[in-house]
Amino acid sequence: MEKVVCCGYYGKGNGGDEALLASLLQMLPRSVEPLVLSGNPAETESRYQVASYNRMNAMEVLKVLRGADAFIWGGGSLIQDVTSSISPFYYGGLMGLAQQMGLKTIAWSQGIGPLRRPITRKLAQRCFSNCTTISVRDRASAQLLSDWQIPFTLAPDPVWALDSKPVPGLWDLPAPRVALTLRPHKQLTPERLSVLTQALVSFQKATRAFILLLPFQPSQDLAIAQLFHRAIPNHSQILTLEDPRQLKGVFRGVEMVIGMRFHSLIMAATEECRCFALSYDPKVSQLMEELDFPGWELSQLPLDANLISKTWLECYANGDALSTGKIEFLIERAQIHQDVLHSAFL
Repeated sequence: MEKVVCCGYYGKGNGGDEALLASLLQMLPRSVEPLVLSGNPAETESRYQVASYNRMNAMEVLKVLRGADAFIWGGGSLIQDVTSSISPFYYGGLMGLAQQMGLKTIAWSQGIGPLRRPITRKLAQRCFSNCTTISVRDRASAQLLSDWQIPFTLAPDPVWALDSKPVPGLWDLPAPRVALTLRPHKQLTPERLSVLTQALVSFQKATRAFILLLPFQPSQDLAIAQLFHRAIPNHSQILTLEDPRQLKGVFRGVEMVIGMRFHSLIMAATEECRCFALSYDPKVSQLMEELDFPGWELSQLPLDANLISKTWLECYANGDALSTGKIEFLIERAQIHQDVLHSAFL
């Protein structure tokens, strides 16, 4: 069996990145053995039944690379310099090292950028140009690689095709259910949070919906979930799910999601849930545009709670989920990322 080092933002408690890892493991050929670099190796080994190693232990990572046949950047916005200026150097450094060691290198389901610094753009261009094969998940990444004249495959995010699992006890909660997936961001100011809280209280009263507060990354999102729960304590529940397949499965029992988290919108849409987006990042804005999701850029969020509540009510009462045909198409297209992996390990 070929040994493959899987590198991403794994084991850090982020539901979207865990969903990418679960999708990667689901799509890898059975003829390869995954070796996962993780921020929490014990948790990763337990959850996915794979060998896992400390991503920040340089000697351990070097030893794993020396014994491997291939290296995979395992999906998502790894190569960007907005949330962290260090991140592209960590991932780029590992990719460059793997390439120098002669490993087969795969950039898989990448969402490249934003890259605002010339040094990180140059680093990214060099790493991608030396990859064995590349797949990307969005048009902006595809355009960037085209500008650099680097071959690639474009397909929807692989989480569209991730298997989901039922959530025990979900159907015992009051119905109908509406989910909220917010995260901290500099544009989500205290004033905007207050307005959104007022809007949610009005929306809940009008719909009698039970609000599921889903912190996709509890270390970041839980405080916001608690804020909303205090506003409607008898009509909401914070639901923390560590298994990304259950995190996707929860949307089977949800009528509508109001979401900032990119993968929460994908998971919800796959389960035929209506989506209302609050965008803090170009990847969310692009998803809104491609799938015609209603929503606002956070920077343009109205400061009128009544207007927000009425807009949510309109989406709840008259909005449409993606059609079955559209969902099936996106799932089928997302499987192209699996074809890329299988072709790489022929």
